[in-house]
Amino acid sequence: MHLNLIEILAAFMVLFAIIDIPGSIPIIIDIKSKTGDVNAAKVTIVSFLIFLAFLFIGSPLLGVFGIDVSSFAIAGAFIIFLIAMEMILGVELFKADAQGRGAIFPIAFPLIAGAGSITTILSLKAEYQTINIFIALVLNMIIIYFVLRLTKVFERILGVGGLQILKKVFGVILLSIAIKLFISNTGIILPHGK
Repeated sequence: MHLNLIEILAAFMVLFAIIDIPGSIPIIIDIKSKTGDVNAAKVTIVSFLIFLAFLFIGSPLLGVFGIDVSSFAIAGAFIIFLIAMEMILGVELFKADAQGRGAIFPIAFPLIAGAGSITTILSLKAEYQTINIFIALVLNMIIIYFVLRLTKVFERILGVGGLQILKKVFGVILLSIAIKLFISNTGIILPHGK
């Protein structure tokens, strides 16, 4: 287990793209208008604890069901692919649960630590060292905390058009990540152009 800046950066970008906190700003603002002020610290801590649980005991939990991390990574690649298609095409494939009450539940789970990001954590373990994923996760949690604190400021700066552009860009990044995860865990070798 060793620190690797490339792995930290790569894991950070993957998590940042899949969590998509900039793309969630309009949803967070809407939840704020319905539930009152959001406690940024509590939401961040709850999200972080969910991620840590899957980072450290996700693999043993999969072992109980006889599933290896590579197989889970391939399944994760399909989920990430579908999420990317949602972001790029502006369609809704995954239905959000609207039954949650209070800001911590719908924002921490499933908005931040949802099925896609939890799957991504487990998928990343097939590619990167745990310590590097942990550091990337901490960096993402810091950003999430500040975004939650400053949602209205971000909304004014980016505007609706800016948020839509960010969503499309991160959708394309996720699509590439999904393909890479699938290829690297199935053993497929693509020809490289010269």
